[in-house]
Amino acid sequence: MNKKERVYAAIHFQETDEIPYSFWSHLPGIDLDATQLAHATYDFYKTYDLDFIKTMNNGMYAIEDFGCEIDYSEIEKGGVAKIVYTPVQAPEDWSKVQPCSIHEGSLARELDSLKQLLELVKDENVPVIFTVFSPITIADKLCGKKVLDHIRAGYGEEVKRALSVIAETTAQLAAEAIRLGADGVFFASQMSVYDVMDTEVYLEYGKPYDIQVLEAAKDGWMNTLHAHGSNIMFDVLRDYPVHVFNWHAWETLPAIDEAQQLTGKCLMGGLNRTDITSCDRNAIRHQIFDCKRLTGGRGLILTPGCVIRYPLNKGMLSYIRSAKESVEGCTCGSCC
Repeated sequence: MNKKERVYAAIHFQETDEIPYSFWSHLPGIDLDATQLAHATYDFYKTYDLDFIKTMNNGMYAIEDFGCEIDYSEIEKGGVAKIVYTPVQAPEDWSKVQPCSIHEGSLARELDSLKQLLELVKDENVPVIFTVFSPITIADKLCGKKVLDHIRAGYGEEVKRALSVIAETTAQLAAEAIRLGADGVFFASQMSVYDVMDTEVYLEYGKPYDIQVLEAAKDGWMNTLHAHGSNIMFDVLRDYPVHVFNWHAWETLPAIDEAQQLTGKCLMGGLNRTDITSCDRNAIRHQIFDCKRLTGGRGLILTPGCVIRYPLNKGMLSYIRSAKESVEGCTCGSCC
């Protein structure tokens, strides 16, 4: 099987020659340049012989064109990007949110990088999925994580108007990524957790706009939902119109077998990213073993639950494939 056939078979719960796997990180100092990002992503994929490529965009690209300024200096130290300035500082400022062109600024840069990456892999039969963020995730970043405060303060309709603008821009971005040749979108939902908001609020301010974006990507065959964080709204998210379900498995519920049975979808996950960062080889091998045992090796794409943070250990990243091959090669009859 080539990589595209392998991933496609996993998504459809068919037998594969091996369990497909991948992982991703950030590329600080590189990910603001379309060409450098494309080539570094390609090199990353080739180095670790990954079965699919998730674009490794910087996590703030979606808000740059809305007028934000971001400091990325802490990422290489294991930290996160920080917003230095945002035009949405008060609830009244939501009226300033206007549609962004996907042919200009940061959105055009990300699409250009995707186009270059697709050209690099055009003869390699490897799936590529393009990272987009949920509209309410973008809105929360845009206002310095105060979107719920603004809703509670009585500005819900103003927030909804801005969400409509953000959703339309993101839908255009997703559709264009698929048109360029991406095999799907990696739809990152960072607000759909009970620790952040309750179900009723998310059903009003989150899900309708999520569905709008996913509908725009409907021509993809590998659309993936990334449910970010702990205590996710699993009962809300499990029926989203995607092919693959990704969450922080082993860090938070649901369990592997529970998630597969209740979603009926191919799972993407199974590797605890903190164990990768801490170079805990025994933990990673055990997680691969358990994932194979719990799923029978079908409907499974082994990945971390989220981005692997710096510092990256090349030896540990290479170990993931060798551990997978070791578990797959077990013939003792008791592995799964």
